[in-house]
Amino acid sequence: MKLKFGIKEVVAIGIGTALFVALTEVQIPLGFIPNTALQPRAALLAFLAAVFGPIVGGAVGLIGHALGDALFYGSVWWSWVFPDAVFGILVGLFAAKYAIKDGGFDKKAIVLFNVVQVIANAIAWIVVAPLLDIVIYAEPANKVFAQGFWAFLGNIIIIAILGTLLGVGYSKIGAKSSSLSKED
Repeated sequence: MKLKFGIKEVVAIGIGTALFVALTEVQIPLGFIPNTALQPRAALLAFLAAVFGPIVGGAVGLIGHALGDALFYGSVWWSWVFPDAVFGILVGLFAAKYAIKDGGFDKKAIVLFNVVQVIANAIAWIVVAPLLDIVIYAEPANKVFAQGFWAFLGNIIIIAILGTLLGVGYSKIGAKSSSLSKED
């Protein structure tokens, strides 16, 4: 796999991180599980990773989550920052297959995107986050695995809806702007 990193990717990290941080406070609490909510920023992260690849996905997940925690909560919860980076990297590894930039985000690519995001969410929130909570913060296993499961479930729902819509919309716009620039 060839990783591309240039000016567009740097700009995507900067803008993506700013949007991710701004969306930190936009959430729908899952009242029955403490410190867990539906967050549209998960869809933004999935979308950016799917368009720009694993470096952008990992950087936006890591930097955006860390800055969001620091600015809005006063401290960084690293055991949940790193899983966002892992998620962004995993989704981004398949960016070329989604063909969002090329206008090829068709039914097959949408299914692949959603299968990948479910698997990446499972790894990030059912495995990595709870294990880091236990190792770093000595949190009780039953609590952190429950939180991780509900974060996983919430993320797959919000990404399946908002992330897919962002991908479809961008694919249509990106394909039109690409064909216009090729004609010039």
